[in-house]
Amino acid sequence: MGSTETFQLLCLENPLLDIQAEDDNGALLQKYSLKPNDAILAEEKHMPLYSDLLSRKHHLIAGGAAQNTARGAQYILPASSVLYIGCVGRDDYASQLRSACDKAGLRVEYRVDETQPTGRCGVIINGSNRSLCTHLAAANEYKLDHLKSPEIWPLVQNARVYYVGGFHLTVCPPAIMALAEEAAGSKEKIFIMNLSAPFIPQFFKKQLDETSPYWDYVIGNETEVQAWAEADGSEEVKGKGVKEIAKYMAELKKVRSERKRVVVITQGTDPTVVAVQGEEGVREYEVHAIGKEKIYDTNGAGDAFAGGFVAGVVEGKSLEESVDMGSWLAKLSIQELGPQFPFPKQTYSKA
Repeated sequence: MGSTETFQLLCLENPLLDIQAEDDNGALLQKYSLKPNDAILAEEKHMPLYSDLLSRKHHLIAGGAAQNTARGAQYILPASSVLYIGCVGRDDYASQLRSACDKAGLRVEYRVDETQPTGRCGVIINGSNRSLCTHLAAANEYKLDHLKSPEIWPLVQNARVYYVGGFHLTVCPPAIMALAEEAAGSKEKIFIMNLSAPFIPQFFKKQLDETSPYWDYVIGNETEVQAWAEADGSEEVKGKGVKEIAKYMAELKKVRSERKRVVVITQGTDPTVVAVQGEEGVREYEVHAIGKEKIYDTNGAGDAFAGGFVAGVVEGKSLEESVDMGSWLAKLSIQELGPQFPFPKQTYSKA
C-alpha cells in the first residue's frame, strides 16, 4: 500500500457483526428491558442476549452504522472510491466483515486488537420496529495512533470527504477531531457528521459539541435531533419542531464560514427536512414511495440514506439530488434483509 492511493470518501466508526432475529411477541425486549425502536450500548445484564439471538433463527450481517453507509456509498460510486476505518478483533467475525466488504467493493483498513473480540450488535426485530443493543468489544479499542500511522494518514490526506458516525464519539473523539481539523484546513474538503442515536447527544454532549463547529453537513432523524435540542437546552429550540431545530443547528458557530452548513433530517416516510446556513426557511423533499408489501426489513434504512446522500456530495450533485439519492438507496435497502443492497447493482433514478 502506498500513499499515492486515493479514496474520495473516508468513513470512520465502529465495525460490528449484526446478529439479527425476530421477536414477534416482545419476549426478548421485555427480558432485557429494551425499547422496541432504540439503540443502546450493552451493559453486563445484556450479555446473554447474543446467545439468545443465536439460539433462534438468525442472520449474521456485516454492520456498524458508518460501515453500512460506506457500503451504500460504494454501491453508487465508481470502484475504489470509499475507504472505511475502525477496529476489530482477530477472529472469524472479523473475517466475515472483511468478506462482506470485499464483496461490496469497499476498502477497509481495520486496526486489529489482540485482546478483544470483534464487536457485535444484537438486532431484535419486532414488527416494523428494530431494537439495537451493541457490545463494542474491539470496536471500542480504536486508537488515534492507527489513524496517524504512516500507512493510514496519507490515505486520510488524499481523501476529500470525511464521514463520521456519532457512535464513534463513545470510542475515540481525538480521531474524529483529527479528521475534522484536516477538513477545516482545506477549502476542498468536507466533514460530515451523523448524530446516529438519541443517546449520543443525551450522554455524550460534550464530545458532540466539540465537533459541531466543524460540521459541513450533519445528518440525523427526527428523534435524534429532538434529543439534541433537549440536551442543548436553548430556549430557541425547547419544545420546538424539526424545522425550527434544523434551522437553529444550521446557524451554530462554524470554523470555516465560506462553506455553509447543511442540516439534513429524515422522518421516515415523511419529507426530509433540510436547513442551509444563511437561508431564511427550510427545504423539504419527498421520499421515494414504496408499498408496505415490498418492505422486508427497515434495519439500516437511515444508514442507507446517508450512503446515498454522501455519494451525491462526493459526486458534487445538487442538494436536492443528493437527498433524492439517499431516499432511493434507503428504498432499495428496506427491500433487503438488514442493511444490504440488491445485486446485480441497480442504477439511481429520480423519484
